Amino acid sequence: MSDASRPLTVGFDIGGTNTRAAVVDADGEILDVRSRPTPHGSEELEEAVVGMVADLRRDYDVAAVGMAIAGFLDPECEIVRFAPHLPWRADRPVRRELEDAIGLPVRLEHDANAAAWGEYKFGVAKDAETWVFFAVGTGIGATLMHRGEIYRGSFGTAPEFGHITVVQGGRVCSCGKKGCLERYASGTSLLDCAVEKATMGKYQECGLYRKVVDKRATGRDVMVAAREGDELGLAALSSFATWLGRGLSIVADVLDPALIVLGGGVSEDADLFIDEARESLAANIVGAGYRPVPEVLQAELGPQAGMIGVADLARERIRDHA
Repeated sequence: MSDASRPLTVGFDIGGTNTRAAVVDADGEILDVRSRPTPHGSEELEEAVVGMVADLRRDYDVAAVGMAIAGFLDPECEIVRFAPHLPWRADRPVRRELEDAIGLPVRLEHDANAAAWGEYKFGVAKDAETWVFFAVGTGIGATLMHRGEIYRGSFGTAPEFGHITVVQGGRVCSCGKKGCLERYASGTSLLDCAVEKATMGKYQECGLYRKVVDKRATGRDVMVAAREGDELGLAALSSFATWLGRGLSIVADVLDPALIVLGGGVSEDADLFIDEARESLAANIVGAGYRPVPEVLQAELGPQAGMIGVADLARERIRDHA
């Protein structure tokens, strides 16, 4: 049995491919993790979530459920307005539906916000006052926190740093715009950077080159090649790091945070690019050389951050139901 004052909660990370659920204690420690493929239908997805919670409750005294979702939520985190990789559409009241089906308090949260909360409570951003979480993965997600509060904006979508235009008429983005930061400083952009560098005519002897020109390479291949010292991989990663730093300089110009935390899947290789990104940030910030530059750190909790964070946020729902 869990301590009623420090209840166990479940944190879900619902991705387009897999759904993971973790039992998390009040110290942010994961006690158990379950995973299954994410169903394609909305009813099937909700049934899967309910079933996973039921399985975990057989072994743990769980008091609430949190769900980290990659998509647009309303400011109250009640409704999923749109989740591009999930079947929920048309302002679906997912929190209420799941709470009724599970029989426990349920908390929804945007996946970047959930990961940021995990880093704030248990990771590298613990007790930071004004800071930004920058999740670099397939795309770019972000969170602004100030004095322990997540800033959501008027409609619940802030901040979409990944879709700031950094190159007029630049690379086409999946959002419909061109030149978004996400197309220059995300995991998928690494391949674009390698393709551009490969056209320069000086990397034909590199091991990565043939995979790139034959269109067999992925962003992950580029990162692996860079770690192995491949010159084309290193050149592509340098371009990525420079763009990332420029993006962070815009964040710093607008928000003036003391700390920026790099999370997301790409951040696991941050040792390869974080120094160059810091240099680019410092060089491109307004008033460069005459003002403090935000500290840029690698996230600590890795791919578990979202589950840990949203499980902790779910404890607020317990208090609401008390």
